[in-house]
Amino acid sequence: MMDHGEAADGGTPVPSALPAGEQGAVAPRGLDPGRWVGLYSRGERTREETMDALGRELLSGIPSTGPSQGETEESPGLHRTLLLLLRLSQSCPFGETQEKCSQLLQALQDRGIKTPRQLGRGPSSFLPVEEILQEGAENAQRRIFIEAFVSTGRVDNITMVMGLHPKYLSSFWRTQYLLLCMDGPLPHHKRHYIAIMAAARHQCSYLVGLHMGEFLQAGGDPEWLQGLHCAPQKLRNLNEINKILAHRPWLITKEHIEALLKTGENSWSLAELIQALVLLTHYHSLASFVFGCGINPEIDHEGGHAFQPPSPRSCDSSPASEEGVSGSGGRDAMQEVEVLMERMKLLQECQLEEDEVTQEEMETRFELEKTESLLVAPSVDIVEHSLPHNVLCFVEDPGFGYKDFTRRGEQAPPTFRAQDYTWEDHGYSLINRLYPDVGQLLDEKFQVVYNLTYHTMAMHRGVDTSTLRRAIWNYVHCVFGIRYDDYDYGEVNQLLERSLKVYIKTVACYPEKTTRRMYTHFWRHFKHSEKVHVNLLLLEARMQAALLYALRAITRYMT
Repeated sequence: MMDHGEAADGGTPVPSALPAGEQGAVAPRGLDPGRWVGLYSRGERTREETMDALGRELLSGIPSTGPSQGETEESPGLHRTLLLLLRLSQSCPFGETQEKCSQLLQALQDRGIKTPRQLGRGPSSFLPVEEILQEGAENAQRRIFIEAFVSTGRVDNITMVMGLHPKYLSSFWRTQYLLLCMDGPLPHHKRHYIAIMAAARHQCSYLVGLHMGEFLQAGGDPEWLQGLHCAPQKLRNLNEINKILAHRPWLITKEHIEALLKTGENSWSLAELIQALVLLTHYHSLASFVFGCGINPEIDHEGGHAFQPPSPRSCDSSPASEEGVSGSGGRDAMQEVEVLMERMKLLQECQLEEDEVTQEEMETRFELEKTESLLVAPSVDIVEHSLPHNVLCFVEDPGFGYKDFTRRGEQAPPTFRAQDYTWEDHGYSLINRLYPDVGQLLDEKFQVVYNLTYHTMAMHRGVDTSTLRRAIWNYVHCVFGIRYDDYDYGEVNQLLERSLKVYIKTVACYPEKTTRRMYTHFWRHFKHSEKVHVNLLLLEARMQAALLYALRAITRYMT
């Protein structure tokens, strides 16, 4: 279904990940822009000269016999530089710079400087690092990594995992770059603060930490990072719509929109609010991807490194390699693939025969699937983790979450008939009018992921996977109450096994409860890249569902 070994469209070049005019080296995050910006240059000679200058400066003050007693405690500047070298030694897309960073770290260690080491191994705790960081990665993937590196100073772990699907990553990256870095109604530091608020709803310390750094880099007030209570009232007013969008988007009404737009000192303009809503839904959904793919902390962030030598019992091996997914399950896993192939074939044959199913029957099947989806939940024995303070301080009403209605005998979310308010006919036109560039990019991103295929599935090639991709997309929308009149929801039960439904529901509705066990237990004979593809479908289906509810509320406010 989703093997990444060939171009999704038969070899079409992946477009540049950046808008025209934005493709030069910029100052690396957290360093003096006048001194080390050359590390992020496209030019090999510039990088080499900058690397040599950095090496000379670091080594010149440290005698070859090692530092004196008073010099052993690293300054904050040296600490940051050591972490930079560690990060570049692992994720810089230019091999010669990677190698020189490793050599410089070793030289510093030889002179008695306590150097950091990576905790864990690779961008993900679910996927073997060997499958993500393949030698000779295809050109499209490498080009996007270089664009990310020269424009933001980092190839983050999300980008590396998404790089298994270069065509999608190109579209995702252009959209995110526009949201965060290009002209728009909101100041750049506020965009990052909104990202923090969104990620905190799902306890996603990875995204919270990443954007705290970006917030400060954009000139944000450090006081705001003490918690939501320290932010301006205008941003705090987003809290209600943030929590509803994150957990129960069907509750959004035109009154929520009206409350934010009403005239007053802390009112939002419609253009500002549209950008904020896109940012909120983007980061709620991205939190799902972070948890769904087991994204590790960035190597230079808290939890990604240590300055102590490894203990004898510690293990830096890639966890997922212990029970390689593609080989687990043996004969049973092989049989699961064959059964799924046969069901897909039968469904496609039935569609060709155009068997008529009445609208009443279609509606009944949807309501049945929606009701059953409420019973699909992660195991009750999942350990609840206490929220770290740097995440909890951005969350008000932490008990508010996705509601498993049947447990309290309440009603399921009201059905949203997709035909009454579609993305193509309604949502896209509204967002394109109020936030034109991002509307176009969102539409492209939805289409890319929905149509992405390599015509492979596990060990099979030449497979039409459209019915399976549609079932995953529509199941995500189903758990958020969205129904397509022209879709037979009986297909969901035939194509999605229970372990896959549990995974989809968890990642989409309460991603912080996702476990590695859930990841390994569905599609046991499929490639990791195919499981990442599932997560891309989840991310975008979830984002589109929340946007549809939000944009429908805006339309009702405007009419």
